Amino acid sequence: MRIDVLTLFPEMFEGVFASSILGKAQDRGLVSLSTVNFRNFADNKHNTVDDTPYGGGGGMVLKPEPIFGAVEHVLSNPGRQSDDGIGGGKPRVILMCPQGQPFTQSKAAELAAESHLIMICGHYEGYDERIREFLVTDELSIGDYVLTGGELPAMVVIDAVVRLLPGVLGNEMSAVTDSFSDGLLEYPHYTRPADYRGWSVPDVLLSGHHAEISKWRRLQSLARTLARRPELMERVELSPAERQWLEELKRSENAER
Repeated sequence: MRIDVLTLFPEMFEGVFASSILGKAQDRGLVSLSTVNFRNFADNKHNTVDDTPYGGGGGMVLKPEPIFGAVEHVLSNPGRQSDDGIGGGKPRVILMCPQGQPFTQSKAAELAAESHLIMICGHYEGYDERIREFLVTDELSIGDYVLTGGELPAMVVIDAVVRLLPGVLGNEMSAVTDSFSDGLLEYPHYTRPADYRGWSVPDVLLSGHHAEISKWRRLQSLARTLARRPELMERVELSPAERQWLEELKRSENAER
């Protein structure tokens, strides 16, 4: 996969791209991560990338010329294409903005199937609407709040997407069992020691009975999701036995209140 990030602050990505899973994925040739400062594509002598909005109003708006120019540069730069076809297909051009579609694990999996992503990180009041209409393919938001710019959200999306690429994680099952991968929050984890300050690991995890462990984990995921994110339960398919177990759990909790 190839990911190009259009930003006014490329230095913000240096440590993130060089560290942890992202750094290792690049070292192993599984992903190519690059930044482009779209200020370099401003069409005026002062290199300004924003202007006042037509019709008045507070704040400044990002001009279309630098963004379009930077994207077209990325698409036409043969030096950043590899012999294995990375960047050869039509990329997804993603605008990071509070108005975008909420970013989810399923969206991360969808984007992980692409070969080339271009991410645009904005600043100021917003974007010239022609950027949305005629350039981008996706608009994404990481939550219902406003940040100074799109750099931090872009880092979140990149991390979530890259870790799903084949070969990136040492254990391929890690991504499969993550929270939200099956619509549920992840079950509890334990490691050594089996007893710490009198707090013991559940016996079933020490039993070696894999079927019972799987059943326990599933029920724990259901219970945790019900308690912390009950709205997620509306989309989860439950067996009759699971429904009965959850009903008994609810009755038990209500009796304790």
